[in-house]
Amino acid sequence: MRCEEITDLRSALAFLKTLEGQYHETDVEVSPEAALAGVYRYIGGGGTVMRPTKTGPAMVFNNIKGFPDSRVAIGIVGSRERVGCLLGTPPDRLGFRMNEALRHPIDPVPVESGPCQEVVHRATDPGFDIRTLLPAPTNTPDDAGPYITMGLVYAEDPENGDQDVTIHRQCLQSADEISMYFVPGRHIDHFRQKAEARGEALPITVNIGLDPAVYLASCFEPPTTPLGFNELRIAGGLRGRAVELCPAVSVSTKAIAHAEIVIEGELLPGKRVQEDQHTLTGHAMPEFPGYNGPANPAVPVFKVKAVTHRVRPIMQTTIGPSEEHVSLAGIPTEASIIQMVERAMPGRLQNVYAHSCGGGKLTAVLQFKKLGPSDEGRQRQAALVAFAAFPELKNIILVDEDVDPFDSNDVLWAMTTRMQGDVDIVTIPGVRCHPLDPSQRPDMSPSIIAEGISCKTLFDCTVPVAMRDHFRRAQFLEIDPTPYL
Repeated sequence: MRCEEITDLRSALAFLKTLEGQYHETDVEVSPEAALAGVYRYIGGGGTVMRPTKTGPAMVFNNIKGFPDSRVAIGIVGSRERVGCLLGTPPDRLGFRMNEALRHPIDPVPVESGPCQEVVHRATDPGFDIRTLLPAPTNTPDDAGPYITMGLVYAEDPENGDQDVTIHRQCLQSADEISMYFVPGRHIDHFRQKAEARGEALPITVNIGLDPAVYLASCFEPPTTPLGFNELRIAGGLRGRAVELCPAVSVSTKAIAHAEIVIEGELLPGKRVQEDQHTLTGHAMPEFPGYNGPANPAVPVFKVKAVTHRVRPIMQTTIGPSEEHVSLAGIPTEASIIQMVERAMPGRLQNVYAHSCGGGKLTAVLQFKKLGPSDEGRQRQAALVAFAAFPELKNIILVDEDVDPFDSNDVLWAMTTRMQGDVDIVTIPGVRCHPLDPSQRPDMSPSIIAEGISCKTLFDCTVPVAMRDHFRRAQFLEIDPTPYL
């Protein structure tokens, strides 16, 4: 099987089965209540997950306690190597591959129905309860409840019909209600606010269990994909064929036809719930920085009208701080930084790595090539371009072209031997950053006047052009080691 043949989650899993070390499944019974995530934390969590952990294979649990007709998949894009295999691209060129798809998008196409509607459950059915239909896991015993972590929300602008998709954390609150947390600025929330201002509910679908290209494309953010840009077009470009959309069965919007599970319903105007109303732990779920996200006291409510799914569906999930989040958030960010800096100063930026330590969002390593003496200082300008474009970036590390940005040892070597803190660390205090960074508190720094304000920091670990000869790495004899192995 070739990666070009991947059309949905099942074909992606079939492809991973052909690759050594990229897939594992188990028939041992596991509880979705913290146990499933507890197991995968050791096998393939990686990222900022509490140690001990490692980056390992994707995994499918075939025997979910209390859900005999469902399976759970986790870690599908949980390593850069695996994403490269799924997209047919070297891992260090994924940002460039995403940009290629952005330049050659393919619009989604309508179909009458899809595999996602093989089985239909309506909220009006006797005994309907999303909590018994879906094996949504909790990541830890402190979670506010079962969470949908890989639910791609599809909605349309109530005023002009623009389409958009984004991933949001969603907690199952009752038989037919789900709370949905929106980080400020997300486009679906913009649609919701428009509908709410009109006193209307916003019809949406939550699509779970998808082609990895769909998930990755959906994580592009402004300014690369402005309001009204449907990221499903990029997914089409990645795969070379259109994403298929079918009409929802209970609300006036669309679903991704090849999803494993689709939840249909409406975001209700004016209704809010406390995210941890059933546990009162103060925690929502583990988020990408590696800490429990605080439970929001008032989040919008998604009223479920129907659940459709394939026969014996595969619930796709992730661990909040895992390497999977790094792939989803980081690779599109890399693509966007490459695109913007190349436009500003062609030929200088060689590569970008949105580092695992920041969940793919907070820290980036920029590999910059100074073409001559006049480029001295442009490396810092490139960092400012990235900071300006992506408010969630907190730290940028600049390295030369002889340093591998994906190798943390090499990056720290450059920081140790090519940087002096008093002249090569640049701070920009009082700037808004990502709300889930727990250090953004006034009691952490006098420069922080309110929660959510941060100090952005630039670490310039590049060698001054005039001193290149002094910093030439030890050169070894080029020789083929194969006969010796």
